[in-house]
Amino acid sequence: MNTPRLITSRANPAFKALSALASDPRAPRHEGRTLADGIHLVADCFAHRITVQQLLVSESGQQHPQIAALLAGAGDIECLLLSDTLFREISGVATPTGIAAVIYIPQASQGDIAGDVVMLDAIQDAGNVGTILRTAAAAGVRDIVLGPGCAGAWTPRVLRAGQGAHFNLRIREQADLAATLAICSGMPVATVAREGVSLYALDLSQPIVWLFGNEGAGLSAELIAAVQQRVTIPLATTSESLNVAAAAAVCLFEAVRQRQ
Repeated sequence: MNTPRLITSRANPAFKALSALASDPRAPRHEGRTLADGIHLVADCFAHRITVQQLLVSESGQQHPQIAALLAGAGDIECLLLSDTLFREISGVATPTGIAAVIYIPQASQGDIAGDVVMLDAIQDAGNVGTILRTAAAAGVRDIVLGPGCAGAWTPRVLRAGQGAHFNLRIREQADLAATLAICSGMPVATVAREGVSLYALDLSQPIVWLFGNEGAGLSAELIAAVQQRVTIPLATTSESLNVAAAAAVCLFEAVRQRQ
């Protein structure tokens, strides 16, 4: 590992650039790089051979044995040593583990899509998007398609919520969802809050293209009209709807259950 360069001032140009990357949700898409925060995510970056531009370590984090091991295996990657206060600002969590990596975002997937797919329509909350990606990977789904209006898949908050799922997925962003349906081989299923077929009555043994909609408005009328099969999760009469990330988990793992 190269000798870490100590940064203690917010006026430092390197810190200003990191702060913008961490706080501006548009920055990852514009710069082609993002921030992976935490021991688990940094280790996953190395395990999946993601290109790491810089490592960031807090002064107290240097003492952590797992962080020390990651630094020892970092080769000639540039390392910046931040004061604990500055690292906390970059991390955005109250008690960061003390290591983060600036990584280059992998190239988006191209071509036809086979097998199960998850499509997200204007899902704006970063936590929801990251959780859905994590759930999809756990359920064996590989292809994720995000339409306009979604939180950026590679923003630090979505990466944190995904906990490494990104590196096992083929992710497309800012896609025309209606047009993308035409290159999918699976059966399109629109998830709706009411008046769909019960999820538990639907045969999910074949590949499915799942469409999940915005937290408040649900799927757009255009997408609902483009899909013949609509499905609803049966709920207690006192409940109106589920959080979209919870709904995705129920749907994806009902497919897993049926196939087992």
